[in-house]
Amino acid sequence: MEWKNKMGDSTEWQDTTYKETFEEEIRGLSRRRQSDPACKVEDLEGTLKNLYILEGADQGGRGTLQDIILAARIAAYEGFITQWKTEKTGIRLSK
Repeated sequence: MEWKNKMGDSTEWQDTTYKETFEEEIRGLSRRRQSDPACKVEDLEGTLKNLYILEGADQGGRGTLQDIILAARIAAYEGFITQWKTEKTGIRLSK
């Protein structure tokens, strides 16, 4: 039984890394939006497009850690952009 518990804990670092990266990215995007009047949703969409390109360009193999970080960053950008567009239009966008 003890071995199973240790195996279950072995992926905890992945969840923690994802959560911390996601939250850090959201904080950064929020700060940027508040402090940079020139920042537009289109700018963030451009960055998201580049993140998608990075995600697909994994021929050499990034490894688990970098995959988790990239997935969290993409999710943060997607969520932040969706929220911003919803605020601008007042219309809830479908996922």
